[in-house]
Amino acid sequence: MGMSFDPMQSIAAIRHEFGEHGGVNMSVEVSTAFTVMQASTMPDIFHGLLGPDNAGCYLYGRHYNPTVYALAHQLAAMEATESAYCTASGMSAIAATIFQLCRSGEHVISSDTLYGGTYALLNNFLPERSGEKTTFVDFQDLSAVERAFTSQTRVVYVETMANPTLRIADLPALAEIAHAHGAALVVDNTFSPLLVTPALHGADVVLHSMTKFVSGSSDVIAGCVCGSKDFISSLMDVTSGALMLLGPTMDPRIAFELHTRLPHLGVRMIEHGRRAAAMAALCEGHGLRVHYPGLSTHPDHARLEALRNEAYGWGGIMALDLETAERANRFLEYLQNRRQFGFIAVSLGFTETLMSISASSTSSEMTPEDLRRAGISPGLVRISVGITGTLEQRLEQLDDAIEATLR
Repeated sequence: MGMSFDPMQSIAAIRHEFGEHGGVNMSVEVSTAFTVMQASTMPDIFHGLLGPDNAGCYLYGRHYNPTVYALAHQLAAMEATESAYCTASGMSAIAATIFQLCRSGEHVISSDTLYGGTYALLNNFLPERSGEKTTFVDFQDLSAVERAFTSQTRVVYVETMANPTLRIADLPALAEIAHAHGAALVVDNTFSPLLVTPALHGADVVLHSMTKFVSGSSDVIAGCVCGSKDFISSLMDVTSGALMLLGPTMDPRIAFELHTRLPHLGVRMIEHGRRAAAMAALCEGHGLRVHYPGLSTHPDHARLEALRNEAYGWGGIMALDLETAERANRFLEYLQNRRQFGFIAVSLGFTETLMSISASSTSSEMTPEDLRRAGISPGLVRISVGITGTLEQRLEQLDDAIEATLR
């Protein structure tokens, strides 16, 4: 059975903040600097002795902003962590977290199947620019994870649902291994907000690209870091905090936009999952090779069953392995241009269905050998299932495209 934790209830329990003049929505604070009433207060704010949580003191918009901070509290409640803070993008959340946890020359163990931008950060940028090193491992092989540790390992990095193969990480086992070696387990939960709560399974830091499902409208770029109070405070430290000093600040207007969307995230995730499950079953019925953890044939179906918050389904993303780019291109072009099923576009979590060929798009930063090792074929199609139209209409379009292009 799945977990009984309900993230939306946790958000609702703290989401009761009036606007400045009694508005039912919270106010948007767009000031870049904040007034102190006594000049003697300023040094204590700079040294972290006073802040938003103790005395309600704010300093500067790149440090803490009241609107962004209010959104962060809701995200911490959603992810069952002590604290959180929001960033300008998902990649800035990832980069700041790695910078904060690892010094030059220290070591990360990462899943070998993950978003291409994260791969490029860990494989190319950080080793060249700041000396952090990464070993990529098949996280389905826990003994290989164990063997990858060195005395310098500080982070174990994984996605709850691997992008784009949708393999499910064994979070409790990875947490146990990481903690036994004194390392932090960092989990990207972008594919599975509400569905899985990694902190309840041992994760130390949980990351999101809120550009995706949390936003739901494919119109803003945003990220967040969820973790302990001490870790979030370290990120915002004025002398050594990666978020504070690198400056990937979330605009308070964006924070307000996302604040207004959180209340219906649960409804959206349930519907994304309902439709994805039906489409995955249809494709499997046609004999296609389908990656979707809601199918009993998926290798990690039982694992996700144990991890998931059962009210929120099995996720809104599926993948079809069509083996060759030619078959995949033909299939997607028919779906988009002949049947108006969705859009050929990167990203995910939108109200419309978004489809892409991972090897030539969001995983293209990986080498051919790394793609092969991760099980990402040239024809692997990732489908982020939308919620527009009727399910019956979309199933008919998908069925027609399979018959017309894959037979």
